Amino acid sequence: MDSKSIRQVDSVYDVVIVGAGISGINAAYRIQEKLPNLTYAILEGRERFGGTWDLFRYPGIRSDTDLHSFGFSWFPWVEKRAIADGASIVRYLRSAAEKEGIDRHVQFKRSVLSANWISAEQSWSLMVETDSGESVEYQARFLILGSGYYDYKEPLEPQIPGLGNFRGQVIHPQQWPEQLDYADKEVVIIGSGATAITLLPNLANKAKQVTMLQRSPTYILSIDNNTGNSWFHRILPQLWSFKLSRWGFIWTTAIIFWLCRAFPNAARSRLQRWVAEQLPAHVPVDPHFTPLYRPWDQRVCFSPNGDFFKAIREDNARLVTDHVSTMNENAIVLSSGNQLKADIIVTATGLKLKVGGRIHFKVDGEPVELSDKIAWRTAMLSDVPNLAFMIGYVNASWTLGADTAAHLICRLLQHMQKKGKTSAVPRSPNYIQQRPMWDLDATYAKKAQKTMPKCGDSGPWKGRTNYFYDLWCAKNGNITAGLEFSAGENDKF
Repeated sequence: MDSKSIRQVDSVYDVVIVGAGISGINAAYRIQEKLPNLTYAILEGRERFGGTWDLFRYPGIRSDTDLHSFGFSWFPWVEKRAIADGASIVRYLRSAAEKEGIDRHVQFKRSVLSANWISAEQSWSLMVETDSGESVEYQARFLILGSGYYDYKEPLEPQIPGLGNFRGQVIHPQQWPEQLDYADKEVVIIGSGATAITLLPNLANKAKQVTMLQRSPTYILSIDNNTGNSWFHRILPQLWSFKLSRWGFIWTTAIIFWLCRAFPNAARSRLQRWVAEQLPAHVPVDPHFTPLYRPWDQRVCFSPNGDFFKAIREDNARLVTDHVSTMNENAIVLSSGNQLKADIIVTATGLKLKVGGRIHFKVDGEPVELSDKIAWRTAMLSDVPNLAFMIGYVNASWTLGADTAAHLICRLLQHMQKKGKTSAVPRSPNYIQQRPMWDLDATYAKKAQKTMPKCGDSGPWKGRTNYFYDLWCAKNGNITAGLEFSAGENDKF
């Protein structure tokens, strides 16, 4: 990059948070709450709040966990529905940020290109691109990545035989065209995860025919999406009642997960029986709803008020379980020999995972590949000073994991203030055996293991497994095990 196009240090902060989505906003709140003396900024590459929920615009985009636990503990979700659409989530995030004054710390259209830790200065030097294309330099003593876990710029390239032969439209949910006209069209959704299950009933409202083509089925659980009508909502103040709702959903999800793992055969039987009760006579449970894996080896998908099954009961929505053999100009050829005619193909086959997005990291000028690192308490990375990342659970809401990390990092910064330290870097011992960060059987997650940081098998290197235990450790556990601290000449935290 031409040095003449780089403006010198624009701002110096104690903490810089990357991303103005749910993780970044929550991290900012915890910094304000626990470390009000620190200066911070949120750098957001897009022009609005919301992160994932502003990026994805496909029909029906919604949360795949309940908003009572997906929302913030400090700003309860008070709408009387558990699963909500993307636009409502964005409004909620913006309201939360405005109420707590977090919005005043956000700088939009600021894309972090690179981050270089400079030991001599005990700080990060960030090269940030503005909306005008100019590059400016920021300095941060501590860097928090609230940028999610996948590539915002580039979706996962679908590996579908013969896709190049197809002459109709091929759409990835991450890049949904705003003006896409699918009315009276034949649409095939390839995939079986939460995105596909959300798309089918929503596309069926306008399309001539919608087919969900899956190689392997997933577990689907219909839930009553109406909340806030219980007896304690009628007699308690709103703040109390919705906090109780939040904890109710957290505990219910944890119990369902535990029961599924402890009694997989019984859980499979129960889930399939509930599905059978909602299917029309011509749609069999086998093979369409008989996954090859145990419940919660992959995420269980939720269908609010059974909307997925309502669509299946209509004439213009169907489910096909088969493999793609190849494609021709206007149809998908299946391994069974059958063909699915299509005007539009939607490739809901997963995301391209990448912690830290497209930021190029260095430590004292030496390139750092985050995928080579081992995570300390699923919040920091080995051999990388003063860098935290936010990541959620696969068996609970994303926000619970992000908030656990935020509590931990705030405790760490408080400890550094008290001891007069300017940096903390995790140092993993040689005997640690590496484990995947997410114990998830999904194909896209398996493919991405090479690009994701790893966890270990013991001590502070073990991955998160239980929210209640992890939160206790974040608030009360050993805050120094596995860390190496330094004190530079700079002002202390």
